[in-house]
Amino acid sequence: MTILNDDQNRADQDVTGLLIKWRQGDKAALDALIPLVYRELRGVAGARLRGERAECSLQTTALVHETYLRLVDLNRLTLENRTHFFAIAARLMRQILVDQARRSQAEKRGGGLTMVTLEAASPVSAPNIVDVLALDQALEELASLDERLCRVVELKFFAGLTIDEAAEALDVSRATVERDWAAAKAWLYDRMTPPSS
Repeated sequence: MTILNDDQNRADQDVTGLLIKWRQGDKAALDALIPLVYRELRGVAGARLRGERAECSLQTTALVHETYLRLVDLNRLTLENRTHFFAIAARLMRQILVDQARRSQAEKRGGGLTMVTLEAASPVSAPNIVDVLALDQALEELASLDERLCRVVELKFFAGLTIDEAAEALDVSRATVERDWAAAKAWLYDRMTPPSS
């Protein structure tokens, strides 16, 4: 187990070092960074796409590649470390999924909304299928009430970060993220669950 932790620490240091070089203008650093985080990005993207309808054309690889292209377009973005990188990637994936859902909705004039699984919304129930556009609208509303709660959802749901990683990205305690995650899930559940007849 120590070897895995040492390997993870080295990988985190490599990612952080490449992020610093990229921030300093070394464009080749991003190209070296992507292979280090590609598998993790694919895992996150795959998790986000698992609950989609079959007619959705966006695939895991396409989501990862689109995320990469948007990262490249962000000139000298200040990314501090691996956790911050995945926080930004999460926000970009959210934007990509929302853009895809909007295109799909526009093409079908209201039909064929892109769906994704909102994992761990309720630990005792099966995963809920959530409309990406409705989730995005709910997150925008949540952000207007409490920006950090929205960030916690992005980090946990879109980036797949752990509680500890989310705490590091937000520079708050683990307990704060646990409370925020519970509050955000409850708020989203209430906001997105249709009223019973």
